[in-house]
Parts: sequence; C-alpha cells; structure tokens
Amino acid sequence: MQRFHDGRDGFFEHRYGLFVHWGLYALTGWHEQVQWRHGIPKADYVRLMSQFNPVHFDPERWLDLMAEAGMQYLCITTKHHDGFCLWDSACTEYKVTRTPYGRDILAMLAEACQRRGIRLGLYYSCPDWHHPNAINLGGDHQLTEPNPGDEPDLLRYVDYVRRQITELATGYGPIACFFWDIPPRLTIPDLNERLRRLQPGIMINDRGFGPGDYATPERHVPAGRRFTTPTEACQSVGRQSWGWRVDEDYYSDLFLMQSLDRILAMDGNYLLNVVPRPDGTIAEAQAAILRRIGRWFHRVREAWYGAEPAPEILAGDECMVTRKGHSLYLHFPTPPVSSGIVLKPLAAAPRQAVLLNTGQALRAAVEYVPSGFRQGCFLRLAGLPVNDLAGEVPVVRLDFDDLPAALACAPPPPPAPPTDPTSLGNMS
Repeated sequence: MQRFHDGRDGFFEHRYGLFVHWGLYALTGWHEQVQWRHGIPKADYVRLMSQFNPVHFDPERWLDLMAEAGMQYLCITTKHHDGFCLWDSACTEYKVTRTPYGRDILAMLAEACQRRGIRLGLYYSCPDWHHPNAINLGGDHQLTEPNPGDEPDLLRYVDYVRRQITELATGYGPIACFFWDIPPRLTIPDLNERLRRLQPGIMINDRGFGPGDYATPERHVPAGRRFTTPTEACQSVGRQSWGWRVDEDYYSDLFLMQSLDRILAMDGNYLLNVVPRPDGTIAEAQAAILRRIGRWFHRVREAWYGAEPAPEILAGDECMVTRKGHSLYLHFPTPPVSSGIVLKPLAAAPRQAVLLNTGQALRAAVEYVPSGFRQGCFLRLAGLPVNDLAGEVPVVRLDFDDLPAALACAPPPPPAPPTDPTSLGNMS
C-alpha cells in the first residue's frame, strides 16, 4: 500500500470510523435528498429551519457509542446538498445558529473530539441547492432548474466554497480528513491546496475539485484481495437512506461485519454511517447495531491493526489472509462451509491456532486428507465451530515460531498406499 511518509499517514492507523449525516432533512424522516427527490421548492424547504431544535444533542454520547463500536475517528456532514450548514458560517444565514437551537453543532463536536483524542473529519457537498450562485442546472445531484431568483455563477459560487472551507479549516482545531461529495468534474487546484496549507497532514478524498489522496467506494466492496492505493469505503447501517428515515430497512449485523472485515483485510478504511434523529439522539435500533458489531470487533481487531494483506500465501479463496510478525490471520467474510479447511500450499504446522472470536484453541496439523488425493500433505485447520459463529465473521490466528521458514516449506509427498488393506480398519 502506498504511504505518504508525512502527517497523512495517521489515516492508516485509524481504520474504522463513524460517518454522521445530519441536517434539516432529518425533520422529514424520509431521506437526506428529500428536497431534490420530492421536488420541494426552496421557499418551502427553508421553513424547516424554524423547526430544527436538537435539544438532546450530546456529543459525548455519540463518542461513547463510537468507543463501544471500536471506532477511532468521526466524519460529519458540515453541509449536505441542501446547503444547510451545521456550523456558524459567516458566509450565509442558512445555518444552525439561525435555528431555534442557536448553537454551533460543529464547534461542540470538535471540542469533544479534541478532549477525547478522536480524529475529526469533515464532509462538504460540492452541489448546493440553496446558494443562489450554485450551478443547479440539472446535472448530477443538481436541481432540474435554478430556484426562482437564483443567479448561477460558477466563479462566485467557488469563491463561496473557498471562504467556507477556510472557516472549517481554521476554526475547529485539527481536521484529519476532508470528504468532498459529488465530483463537480472541474479542476480548481487552489481549493485542496488551501486545505493542505491550513491543515498540514489533512487527507482529502477524490470527490472534489481536483485529485485527492484516497478513493471512496460507496455501499460496495471492490473486487480484489488488497488495495494498492489509499481507500476508505463508506456504508450506512440503513439500506434506504444516509439521513434519518423513520421506516428504515437496516442491514444485518453479519452483512456489515462481512463488509467491514473485507475492507480492513484489504488494507482499507471503513466509514460506517449512523443517523441522528431531529432531536440529536441516535435511535436505539442503530446504536444496538454498532454495539453488537463492536463486541465482535474488539475481540478480533488485532487481525487488522499492524497487519498487512497477504493474499499470496494461500491458493484458495475460502478465506482472506493478513500477516503480522510471525502470525497469520485467517478471515472468513464468506462464511466457512465446513468445520475444517485445508490451507494449501502451507505445509508447516503453527505453534498454535486460536479462534479470536472466542479464544478457543483449534486443531492445526499437516495432514494428508482425502480431498487432497495425490496433491500432498498440507496444513489443515479443524474444529471450527461454524454453527455457533453463524452470526459473525470468524477470524483465526496462526502463530508460527518462524513464519518465513514455514512459508518456504515444500509440501511433503502423500503417504505411500498401505500394503496391507486391513491396516485401514473396517471400511464397510
């Protein structure tokens, strides 16, 4: 994996983060793009400002939930496509401090993150359905026509963006990453350059006004066994929306664990989204998902942190492999189909095999098995409690005294057939 050898490399140490989509759209309980998808006139949508009053917002409770989930950084939507700002921007009146709540939510969250040593990332939408100079001409995630009275002007809108990102990069402490959204297909180099100058070490994604530091696949796991460039995959706990939805279809814990495990085993980062309700609290259904994933994550996290992808070690595709020191970690984001697996071409036994999910010791020995007829003797892992682990991803650690030597072993030949058939016992 490419490294930068500068302040940006902290990105590779904090692998699992919390994504938060929150704004006026939460009041509708339908979708974060409700204004666009329902064709709500701007004059009607802005009235939601008078109802936004998240009196139960407590950043400490969000960060407590992150700790339970095993997450190490947070990224919040400072401005989504509707243009509403969660900070006290001097560039607009369309902001949280002009609502009944009246407080700078980003400032509160940034202060809590700094106090607890949590890295903070900021999401910022390139489209803007509110600003009168934004280019809303029916393009990707843009209104089908400008709002009445709007005066689309690219240069004036980019100046607005420039002033806003300057506020974000100078008023809220250290910013670990900047998540542009909806690539405008325009290259304006000074925007990213400004972020880097104001926030040395910041990571910038690939959805903005120029090339970024990392890719951001959304709602899917890319093909392959390892990432060759910095990657942060993002997913939401809900299938229908990234914003608060009253009647959401939630992904299963297992599906999210499988996605998380695949991404981390490929040496990527994973950003999992939850959605505060209008009052600022996270619904128990979503919090419970994070806690359940967290209980699994804390037990197996050593298989990713400080480990590197090692897909070349095994010939099959029954599991993914990471490597750290003299240990191999076997990941099963695709559930194992049986209680044992032959790990070709490994032909050396580990000192021990441990199922990290439970701490249980497993049997691991070099054997000649019927399914490997005429192929040789290979390492066989046996005793996986596949039925007991049907609800989570199994992760196994193999500890070798000398891993390089174990990998260099040639497979022993298969045993000679017995000369006395009776030595096999009763085969009937």
